[in-house]
Amino acid sequence: MSRSVVSERLLAEHVQRLRERHPPIPLDSVDRTVHDPWQVRTQYGHVIDYLSRVELEVDRNVLELLTLLPGVHETDRTFFADVWQPQEIHHGLILDRLQQDLGMPAATPDTTTITPKIRILGALSHLAPIHEVVRVLYYLTGAATEKSAVLAYSRLSRGMLALGETAIARTIVSPIKRQEPGHFAYYQMSAMSMVQHGVLAPWQLWLAGILRRRSFGVVGAGNAQQRARFGGVMVALGFDDDIHSYARDIAVVESQLLWAQHHGMQVPPYVLAALREALALHGEAQPLPLVVPV
Repeated sequence: MSRSVVSERLLAEHVQRLRERHPPIPLDSVDRTVHDPWQVRTQYGHVIDYLSRVELEVDRNVLELLTLLPGVHETDRTFFADVWQPQEIHHGLILDRLQQDLGMPAATPDTTTITPKIRILGALSHLAPIHEVVRVLYYLTGAATEKSAVLAYSRLSRGMLALGETAIARTIVSPIKRQEPGHFAYYQMSAMSMVQHGVLAPWQLWLAGILRRRSFGVVGAGNAQQRARFGGVMVALGFDDDIHSYARDIAVVESQLLWAQHHGMQVPPYVLAALREALALHGEAQPLPLVVPV
């Protein structure tokens, strides 16, 4: 992670670059040619389904953000309203159309549910010190989520090329993959800026660590069934072969900001625990049936 000072101007310029250089992927720009739908569906169908649902749930994520951060900063608002949300919606729509081409049902995203925990935390966020704790947690969650996406799309792209599905790899997965690092960078820079500028007192960082440890979950999984499906995504993409490295990669920002004082802690234990639980639940779950096109 860069140690240069991250100013508000630098963050605003980053958002402006993302908006100008990475507009939402046009829905008619992709080539959905599939040479072997059965093979793609068998090996990666549940991965595409999981990713499309998570991408399409961005509307709920925006509602959660507005609930959690009633005093959201203008740069944050510009980022999620003008860059992140439009890009993610198009990712989800493209992937959802692809999975229907493969003979699978359309995605079923939850775009409206706000949990009681989110509402309670949002109510507490009207207190300025708690608001800043919640803001850094938002950045840490965003960084872990976007890093997971970067890694997933990289593996999925390689997998599609290995199957000979070049149209999917080059016109769907790769363009989506190119937009995710900019999101990760925004969250990373924002969290670093808060620490660099002393926005958080030691007790606030301590509280953020406690809350993060208790609330961390794998991306897109609000229940045991979804956690099991995330475990299946990990297996399909090969992350279960080195779960420690995978955990280290997705937790890189919080490891450096929240746990740097614990020398040698490259991977927070709660991250490994969440990934291992997902794999265990996947191992216990019944395999998902294949949907054969009529």
